[in-house]
Amino acid sequence: MKKLAIGNYAVARGAYEAGVTVSSAYPGTPSTEITEFIAKYKEVNAEWSPNEKVALEVGIGASVAGARAIVAMKHVGLNVAADPLFTVSYTGVNGGLVIAVADDPGVHSSQNEQDSRYYAMSAKVPMLEPSDSQEAKDFTALAFELSEKYDTPIFIRMTTRVAHSQSYITECERKEVPVKPYVKDAGKYVMMPGNAKKRRFNVEDRMNAFGRAANTMAINFAEYNDREVGVVCSGGVYQYVKEALPDYSVYKVGTVFPLPIDAIKEFAKNVKRLLVIEELDGFIEKQLKVEGIKVDGKNVIPNIDELSVSKIRKAVLGEDIPVPVQTVVRPPVLCPGCPHRSVFSVISKLKLNVMGDIGCYTLGALAPLNAVDTVVCMGASIGMAIGAEKAQGREFAKKTLAVIGDSTFVHSGITGMIDAVYNNLNTKILIVDNSTTGMTGHQPHPGTGRTIYDEPTYKLDYEVLAKACGVKNVVTVGTMDLNAVERVIKEQMAKDGVSLIIAKEPCALINKTKKPNYSINEKCKNCKACVKLGCPAIVNKKDGPFIDSALCVGCGVCVQVCKFGAICPEKEN
Repeated sequence: MKKLAIGNYAVARGAYEAGVTVSSAYPGTPSTEITEFIAKYKEVNAEWSPNEKVALEVGIGASVAGARAIVAMKHVGLNVAADPLFTVSYTGVNGGLVIAVADDPGVHSSQNEQDSRYYAMSAKVPMLEPSDSQEAKDFTALAFELSEKYDTPIFIRMTTRVAHSQSYITECERKEVPVKPYVKDAGKYVMMPGNAKKRRFNVEDRMNAFGRAANTMAINFAEYNDREVGVVCSGGVYQYVKEALPDYSVYKVGTVFPLPIDAIKEFAKNVKRLLVIEELDGFIEKQLKVEGIKVDGKNVIPNIDELSVSKIRKAVLGEDIPVPVQTVVRPPVLCPGCPHRSVFSVISKLKLNVMGDIGCYTLGALAPLNAVDTVVCMGASIGMAIGAEKAQGREFAKKTLAVIGDSTFVHSGITGMIDAVYNNLNTKILIVDNSTTGMTGHQPHPGTGRTIYDEPTYKLDYEVLAKACGVKNVVTVGTMDLNAVERVIKEQMAKDGVSLIIAKEPCALINKTKKPNYSINEKCKNCKACVKLGCPAIVNKKDGPFIDSALCVGCGVCVQVCKFGAICPEKEN
């Protein structure tokens, strides 16, 4: 059956059709939908894991136990999963193990650009890269076969455009693959030094065999046209190249690691000039040069930002890029009624040093709140607050706050809190708990009490957890009461020892409680105090602020900052 589908759906469908039994992930754009889609298949046992390291370990365990498993994550999540990744390359698999990693060229929803192909090379794990949805489905199914044939995990590398763009796929029936028996084999699966040294040779033999086979795999192929220039490319870039340079000969790479070197050498002999066009680093280019192939690459194509048809035509043909139509810039902003806004409003008022973290609340760094000083990676807020305290002293810690979301705290903040307690520090931590993984689309996590199937489960109690870890100063406060938030933060910042503040209120997008909208009346003095909240429902006009009733959700925070009683429910005006 033909179906129009995004690349992430296609990966999920390919895994389903290949008989996958277990799926695990931590949500992260642009990879999130893979697991959301695959969880809809009753034949698959899926889960949201606390973080990517656990997700990969779940996948490894399922593989060792004989089942086909798929693990999904975004590029920075692969950093978190790197520890088990490098060792599962040595152990190999029992049931097929596929790792779908989604890179984000152009930094659409991430804190950096990262080329995950280097992980494939460094960990010695083969990597396939599809260029559209049909290939995403087919490559995923193929990856399970290759995983079991070569006794290795296999990467599927997605990028934002391929993950989220739509093209047609042909759906097929599921192939039921029996779970293999669990076999005790310490020499294969127990990676103590003596065993690891032996398995290292297996890894090298496997990669050499895979590299030879890549030369004849159908997913690597040449398309000959004008032979003046031949382009080597892969993934979504192949689509750009076909549109930008329709008359050029092309070698399309499906196995970006290991490369089909012999086949590319043959292609190079049949064109006068060889050019590699690839997003981000010159990964393919460097490997070809090591093999003695004369090739152009990053001396022509930029290694920053995602590519496009116009960028390729400018780089290769010298065409000027047309000036795009000017549009009004709309910076990202916390939603109307967002429970984080009130917390950051208080933090900004108190002029605290704030170590921030990854999530919706990262937007607290933007004007007019200007309340977050640093954002590095998941869970870094607490570790960085610890480091700042060690650098500046205990009194500095009383002016410094680590702000972290609930999902991020579970992901990688707990160990930082334990570090602070263990080292007798003065670290102050604030969890902005909106009871969801908000930035990636409201996925549940261990602190929500719901599974990926929306089934009830144990709800992690942050107060109990913190006290069990030795945090003596623990308090929960509702975020929509500005006075209470300010009082609690002041009290905890003044205390000695580690403090944990849990600022709790559901995300405005999942809290469906109907509240009256607010409006501004004639008492307004145009002081702009409400404007400083940065609420998109409050429009700053020359003659005074105005509340857009289409956006207002009635949270009432603006009422609390108005000293003149100029904001009240619409029905009272």
